[in-house]
Amino acid sequence: MVKEMSQLTPREDGDGRMRASDADRDAVAHLLREALAEGRLDPDEHSDRLDAVYRAKTVGELVPLTEDLPATGASARLPAPSDFRSPRPVYGATRVVDQPATSHSAIALLGGADRSGNWVVPRRFVTVAAIGGVQLDLREARFTHRETTLWIGTVMGGVGIIVPDDIQVRMHGLPIIGGFGVEGDTPSVVEPDAPIVHIRGIALMGGVGVSYRARKHQEDEN
Repeated sequence: MVKEMSQLTPREDGDGRMRASDADRDAVAHLLREALAEGRLDPDEHSDRLDAVYRAKTVGELVPLTEDLPATGASARLPAPSDFRSPRPVYGATRVVDQPATSHSAIALLGGADRSGNWVVPRRFVTVAAIGGVQLDLREARFTHRETTLWIGTVMGGVGIIVPDDIQVRMHGLPIIGGFGVEGDTPSVVEPDAPIVHIRGIALMGGVGVSYRARKHQEDEN
């Protein structure tokens, strides 16, 4: 679950220069989607800021992205780094776990919704975006089955799916005055038992996009 916070504010001891964690980014992304749902940001502003969130390297870079949104001021302090310890990265076949799903759907009606972080994806996951946006981040996700189907329906809305380089994605969507697309370098080789994600559904005057992005620990190694 995303940690609730209205604004990230670096502490006086210089933690604005501290490297941002995935949990820090998730917290800011959650706030931005709340602002989109409330009409405080328009879709273009939301998209631009969300891109900046995932490009941010330090806590200080995240602060300006929320400083004009409702906040509790200086009392909204960044938790100690130990509160945001990330689990050991999983890879390939180890993503398939014997655990219950943590979420079965993401629905955005005139607003936004997101799923990210260390979440467990069921065999079938339903996503609906009607004049709104949904983002599904699978980079740290686990799966209850090796093959997962994301059922997507979007009407004048958008669904963005962020994936790592160790899972297979197979697109089966039907665009109607809309589109399904993949951005980034599609992995040419994956483990034999790596998860397979099928994307099915309809995009009516909307879009569904898959984007391959590096995980945090991979960025740190570069």
